[in-house]
Amino acid sequence: MKSLLKWLFLTPVALFLLGLAVANRESVRVVLDPLPGDGPLFETNAPLFLVAFAAAILGIASGSLVTWWSQGRHRRSARQARAETERLRQETARLRSELTSRSNALISPERPRDAA
Repeated sequence: MKSLLKWLFLTPVALFLLGLAVANRESVRVVLDPLPGDGPLFETNAPLFLVAFAAAILGIASGSLVTWWSQGRHRRSARQARAETERLRQETARLRSELTSRSNALISPERPRDAA
């Protein structure tokens, strides 16, 4: 079911991207120099769809990185909670075994009474 839903979603997205690539094949001038000066530091000609795809990929990657970074404190607290839970489980098991051994030592079989 998951696979079918994935294909139902990805097929129209792929067709849209393919149409975008076919419709925007013209070359555009890409200049990466924020400051005016003698000449640009980097300049190239590339198809418009490549520029759009590269911008989308860069945006997705940077957004994912920022999300991962901002959730770091939650991952850290989850790690600490797991460690504390494991420590408490071990302590509970130790205390239960101590309790069992002490209760077994206290409960001793009754001695037969002397019939004197």
